[in-house]
Amino acid sequence: MFRNRNLMIVSLLIGALVLTACGGNAEAAKGIPQFKCLGSADKALVDLDCREVTVAVENAYLPFNYIDSKTGKAGGWDYEVIPEICTRLHCTPVFQEVSWDAMIQSVADGLYDVAGDGITINAEREEIADFSMGYVNIQQRLLVRKGEDRFTSIEEFVENPDLIMGTQSATTNMETALGYLPEERVSGFEQFPFAIQALIGGDIDAVILDEVIGLGYVGENADKVELVGPSISSDQLGFVFPSGSVLVEPFNQAIQSMIDDGFMNQVNLKFFGPDFKVTYDDIKEVTYEE
Repeated sequence: MFRNRNLMIVSLLIGALVLTACGGNAEAAKGIPQFKCLGSADKALVDLDCREVTVAVENAYLPFNYIDSKTGKAGGWDYEVIPEICTRLHCTPVFQEVSWDAMIQSVADGLYDVAGDGITINAEREEIADFSMGYVNIQQRLLVRKGEDRFTSIEEFVENPDLIMGTQSATTNMETALGYLPEERVSGFEQFPFAIQALIGGDIDAVILDEVIGLGYVGENADKVELVGPSISSDQLGFVFPSGSVLVEPFNQAIQSMIDDGFMNQVNLKFFGPDFKVTYDDIKEVTYEE
């Protein structure tokens, strides 16, 4: 997926991130799994010799990463795919909880080796960081209140000056919204759950978001919201690395092998398919240290 923010705010946050980047015990206390070296040198596509790979995740973004409110344990797409990558590369994944606002810049600055979190590949981000190959295609859609009849597409939404669009701030969804609408008709929220609450409450008229994320909200609030209209844009998601990272090519080899042998299709079906039942009501709200 998605996002970017004011550099001054990012700079303030990075100071705090430096203090927490190596806090393995703190991460374990949050329910984040701790891994030893995975795989073996003789079977590795590229032998990273048990290198620790620090992985930035938000832990608040379904279905990629979350903390289950009942078990207190982390789960999601990132927690299955990245350990599998390390199994194929003989390395040690070290997950670190990072706020979205600071994530991409923190990786670009070398505070982390890679970021998960379903990040959209785009030219602006490629100016400061490197991306892996795309691992899934994402469609952006409109989420609306159930029974909405004032518009059925982004074009019809644009034509009505009284309508307000919501989305998560500093995301590619926000960029798409601003590509269609003036700033005064776009409302940014810190996290998508807040945007959905505003939609259900009638404070905004639609939310633009990735279809796989929207399906989760429809499942959670089938009597209140629905997806409408055709795809607004199609994007690829990839892992983010510091510019020049030596990990990009090994990760690409691992991703390609997972596509070739069916692992990627299997895990995508698990987390993006109809059987994934975790909703935002089931996960802990994350408060980041500043």
